[in-house]
Amino acid sequence: MAPLITHLYTADPSAHVFEGRLYIYPSHDRETDIAFNDNGDQYDMADYHVFSTSSLDPSASVVDHGVVLRAEDIPWVSKQLWAPDAAYKDGRYYLYFPARDHAGVFRIGVAIGNSPTGPFAADPDPIPGSYSIDPAAFVDADGEAYLYFGGLWGGQLQCYQGGLGADAFDGGWQGAREPTGPGAVAMGPRVARLAGDMRSFTGEGVREVEILAPETGERLAADDHARRFFEAAWMHRRGDTYYFSYSTGDTHYLCYATGSSPYGPFTYAGRILEPVLGWTTHHSIVEFQGRWWLFHHDCELSGGVNHLRSVKVKEIFYDADGKIVSEKPE
Repeated sequence: MAPLITHLYTADPSAHVFEGRLYIYPSHDRETDIAFNDNGDQYDMADYHVFSTSSLDPSASVVDHGVVLRAEDIPWVSKQLWAPDAAYKDGRYYLYFPARDHAGVFRIGVAIGNSPTGPFAADPDPIPGSYSIDPAAFVDADGEAYLYFGGLWGGQLQCYQGGLGADAFDGGWQGAREPTGPGAVAMGPRVARLAGDMRSFTGEGVREVEILAPETGERLAADDHARRFFEAAWMHRRGDTYYFSYSTGDTHYLCYATGSSPYGPFTYAGRILEPVLGWTTHHSIVEFQGRWWLFHHDCELSGGVNHLRSVKVKEIFYDADGKIVSEKPE
């Protein structure tokens, strides 16, 4: 499978269809001499590009619309523009992004534009109450919008065990640490309903997303690293079923869970993608031209350099029970 984009290193692709055209909002990886570590310092991205295409036919071209937002133009950001996402509502486009503030804490910001290709102008401060990484925006059929976020280790989610608010940050949990041991449950990602302005959370505040084990109906155990959430939240809906998908991080799987509400709870349902070349795995799922597509990344183009990744895409399918499968059912 060839990369979609070869003139730049790109990762963490968030794909959306706006007015019949497919747009991809990825991270923009760049060369760095920062040593690999569990804090993710080597992922030192400084801007965002937007890409689009009219077709996923191999002969179709992918257009690079250029830089649409730079770290230097966002007052609260110190470094590391990690995995973004985008949403549309009421004639405006919203680019959600994580970055470290000047205290070194990851927060989530939003930038607004009048076109899916920007340019985007960032709000001067992060979204109040936001924290950690990997924002994923989901606008439901009724027009309500939600923002999912969170990531362990370098994404600092493990630093919020004391509460769901941004003020619960405990820097003592930074590094490759997370809950463990008998009886410990896996930390869940966060979700908040977006207010009408798409730039703040409603008064309902932030909730924890619960992912349940199908065999027990209880929350996944913290030591279940083959199934527990690590990072890379994504939400899509097919019919009446909500599909929450994510990466397991240090076991390198893309997994999913299903539920009947955008808030969950979600019951673990299986894997979408086995480990690829490279440490991270991050994705999006979108319906385009009557078919369903999984966007993801790997490090094949860079020869296995973990922080130099490339976006790829493959078709996925659903069986009669709504389970995601990699081959078209008979």
